[in-house]
Amino acid sequence: MRAALPAPLAALDELVGNLHWCWHPPTLDLFEAVDPALWRACGQDPVRLLGEVSADRLAELAADEEFRWRLAERHQELRQYLTEPRWYQTLGGDVPGLVAYFSPEFGVTAVLPQYSGGLGILAGDHLKAASDLGVPVLGVGLLYRSGYFSQGLTPDGWQAEQYPALDPHGLPLTRLRDADGTPVQIRVGLPEGRVLRAQIWQAYVGRVTLLLLDSDLESNTPAERAVTDRLYGGGVDHRLLQEVLLGIGGVRAVRAWCARTGTPAPDVYHTNEGHAGFLGIERIRELVDTGLDFDAALRVVRAGTVFTTHTPVPAGIDRFPRETIERFFGGDNASPGVPVERVVALGAEADPSVFNMAHMGLRLAQRANGVSRLHGAVSREMFSSLWPGFDVDEVPITSVTNGVHGRTWLARPSLELAERAGLADLDHTAPDAAFAAVSKAPDVDLWSVRGELRARLVTEARRRLRISAAHRGATEAELGWVDEVLDPDVLTIGFARRVPSYKRLTLMLRDRGRLERLLTSTDRPVQILVAGKAHPADEGGKKLIQELVWFADDPRVRRRIVFLPDYDMGLARHLVAGCDVWLNNPLRPLEACGTSGMKSALNGGLNLSVRDGWWDELYDGQNGWAIPTATGVVDENRRDDLEAAALYELLENHVVPLFYDRDQAGVPARWVGMVRHTLRTLGPAVLASRMVADYVQRLYLPAGAASRRMSADGGAPGRELAAFARRVSESWGEVTVEHVESSGAEEQAATPRLGATLRLRAEVRLGRLVAGDVEVQACSGRVAEGDSDELRDVHTVPMRLTGDGVDGRLRYEADVPLAHAGAFGYTVRVVPTHPLLSSPAELGLVTYPLPG
Repeated sequence: MRAALPAPLAALDELVGNLHWCWHPPTLDLFEAVDPALWRACGQDPVRLLGEVSADRLAELAADEEFRWRLAERHQELRQYLTEPRWYQTLGGDVPGLVAYFSPEFGVTAVLPQYSGGLGILAGDHLKAASDLGVPVLGVGLLYRSGYFSQGLTPDGWQAEQYPALDPHGLPLTRLRDADGTPVQIRVGLPEGRVLRAQIWQAYVGRVTLLLLDSDLESNTPAERAVTDRLYGGGVDHRLLQEVLLGIGGVRAVRAWCARTGTPAPDVYHTNEGHAGFLGIERIRELVDTGLDFDAALRVVRAGTVFTTHTPVPAGIDRFPRETIERFFGGDNASPGVPVERVVALGAEADPSVFNMAHMGLRLAQRANGVSRLHGAVSREMFSSLWPGFDVDEVPITSVTNGVHGRTWLARPSLELAERAGLADLDHTAPDAAFAAVSKAPDVDLWSVRGELRARLVTEARRRLRISAAHRGATEAELGWVDEVLDPDVLTIGFARRVPSYKRLTLMLRDRGRLERLLTSTDRPVQILVAGKAHPADEGGKKLIQELVWFADDPRVRRRIVFLPDYDMGLARHLVAGCDVWLNNPLRPLEACGTSGMKSALNGGLNLSVRDGWWDELYDGQNGWAIPTATGVVDENRRDDLEAAALYELLENHVVPLFYDRDQAGVPARWVGMVRHTLRTLGPAVLASRMVADYVQRLYLPAGAASRRMSADGGAPGRELAAFARRVSESWGEVTVEHVESSGAEEQAATPRLGATLRLRAEVRLGRLVAGDVEVQACSGRVAEGDSDELRDVHTVPMRLTGDGVDGRLRYEADVPLAHAGAFGYTVRVVPTHPLLSSPAELGLVTYPLPG
C-alpha cells in the first residue's frame, strides 16, 4: 500500500506509474532524493519506496521548494515525452494505427520480473524503443504470480530454485476497469464445460501500454487459477493452457482494452515466437462470426500477422500431442465454423501425432522473420519443408537483426561521457553521427570510464558473492577472502546467459591447467565473471553450473573466477557495463542472435565470440575477436577441444597482451582504439531503435496495408483470394511442363561465356486453369557439385506467353543471362500468381518438368 501523498507531491504517482523512469536517469535521481537510504534498501524500486517512506519525510519534501521544482521538471518532461510527435509521426501516409505485440515474457525492468532470458529482455526493449520512436504498439503477455524463479546455490554448487510470490498491488501495475470501476475480465472456454477467467493488468512503458493477463481469481477453480503461476512451468497441459490464454485470451484482452480506451482495433498482430500462435485461431473465429468462411478468414488474418521465430533448432519449438489439441479445440469446446481438423492442420508436421506451434505461426502469418541474418538463413533451411519445391532462399522468411535499448543498457558513466562528447539522441533511428562523436573522446577519458565501470562491477560482484557464500553455509569468519575477490585493474571477462548445453558454459574448462595459468598470472592476470540460470527441468544445464562452481570454489583460482547466482536485469547491467571482454562460445549456428554482447559493445566492451547470431554479420576484424569454429568435425569432444584451444590461443596471444600494452600515461592505446572503433561501428547497429524501425518499414507497414486491403468490403478480397487458392489447389495436379528447349549461348561457343544470353522456350499445359492464374518462370543457376542436378544461387525471370501450342499447350519463352561462372543449369517452373499473394511461394504450389 502506498503512502498518501501530500498534494504538492501528487505528480510522484504519475512518475512512478510509468516505467519510463527505468530508462530516464533524472527521474531515478529524483526517486533517490526522496530517501537515499530507503532507495538503496528497497533495491531502487520506486513502488516500494513510496510504500515504505514515512509520512514525516513526505511532509518535509512537500515543504522543500527545490524538490518540488525538480518534481515539476521531471513531470513536465514525462508529459512532453508522452505527447510530442516522434519519428513514427513523421512517416505520413496510411500507417498502422495500432500494432499488437504478443510475447510470453517481457523484461522491462527488474522491478517487474516477468522474464526468463533473452526473449523477454528483447520484448521489453522492443516496447521501449517503440515508445521512443512513437510507434503505436500494444504489448500483450501474462502476469506470472511467481515470475520465473530466483536462483540460489546449495553447498555443493547445485542450482536451487525458489518461487517468491508476487503481489500485483506492489508492482507498477493498474487493473483495467470498466467505466463503473469494475475490473475487466475475459473468459476462455475449456473442455468439459470449464471456463478460464483472467483479469487484465496494465503497465505503462512510456507511450506504450503492456497488458498482462492474470488467472489468479477466486472465481476460477484451483487448476485454472494456477495457469499463470510460473513462467515456463508445469507439464504439457499446463503449458497449453498458458499459450491458449496468451493467444486467445490475449486477443480478447486487446478487444476489451480497445473498447475501454476508444482505440480502433490493431491493424497488425506481431507474434514474438510461437507461444502466442493461437491468437490467429481466435481472430479467425471472430471473422467467421461476421460471416466469412474459414478459408477467407484465414487469408484476412494472415495478411495482418507478423511471426518472429527465435528458435534455430527443432528441439526448441513448442510441440503438443495432436490428441491434446483435438481435445481442446474439438468436442464440447469446438467453435462453430472453426473445425478442429483445420486447426490441427495449421500445426501439422512430419510426425502426424504432433502439433507444431512454429508451423502454425508460419501458416498464420504472411510475413515472418528470424532475428539475425544468419538465423534467417538457418530458419529458411529449417522450415523449408513447408514450401516443398522452392529453393531454400525463396522460403518467405526474412530477418530483422535484434537490437538493445540504448538508455536501458548504457551505464550512467558511459551515458555521461557520450553526452559530453555530443551524443544527441540515442533514441533516433540513425545515430551514426552521434556515435562518431562519442568515439572521438580522448583516450584517457574512454579509459577512465572503463576503469570506473570495472570498479563498480567488482564492488557489486563482491556484495553478491558474499550473500551467495553465506546462503551456501559459509560463516562470517570464513568470508574474509571475498574482500579480495577480483581486482578493478585486471582484464575482466564476462560470460552470462541462459545455460542450455549448446551455449557451452564450460568450454573454458576444457584445459583447466591452461585456464588456471591465465587466471593466476602475476604480471598479466585475467578474471572471469560467470552468471546464468538453467531451466528447472534441465538437469544437464544444472550439472554444467555445478562443474563451473566447483572450479571457481578452488582456493587457487577463486579470487579470479566467480559464479554469481540469480542472473537478472540488475546484475546484467553491471556485467555488460563493467566487463572488458564479452565471451560467447555457442555451437554455431545455434545462437539465434545473442544480444548480451550488443549491450557490452554499447559500453565499450569488446566481443570475443564464435561467429554466430549477430556477431556473424557485424564482426569486422577490428571490433573484437572471432573464435574459429571446427565446422564439420563430427566428434563432439574433438570439436570442443579444438574450439577451446582456439579460445585459449586468442586470449594468450592477442587479447591479454593488447590489454596490458600501456603507454606512458598508463593507457592501452591500441585497446582503446578498438573500443573507439566498436563504439563507432557497432553503436548505431545494435540499437533497438534501429531494430524497431526495421520492423516498421519492412514488416509493419506492408502488413498493415495488406490487412486493410484484405479486410475491405467486409473481407471481400479475403473471399476472393480464398476462392482463387481453392480453385488453383484443386486443379494444380493438371499443370505440367511438357517441353523445354534452349538456343543462343551454346551456338555461340563450345563453352558458354559469362554474360551471354540463353533463350529458353517451354510448352505448358494448365488443365482447367488459365494463363492469368499462373506465372511461368525460367530458373537458372550454378549446378551443385556431385551427382545432384540441384541448382544453387537460383535466379528466376518470368517467361512471356507467345501463343498456343499443339493439343491445348501454351508456349512461353524468356532470355536468360549467364550470370554464373562454372557449371550452369536451368529449368522451367510454374507457380500461381494473384495480386493479393505476397510471394510466389505463399500457396506452396510449384510444378517443374518431369524428370527424364
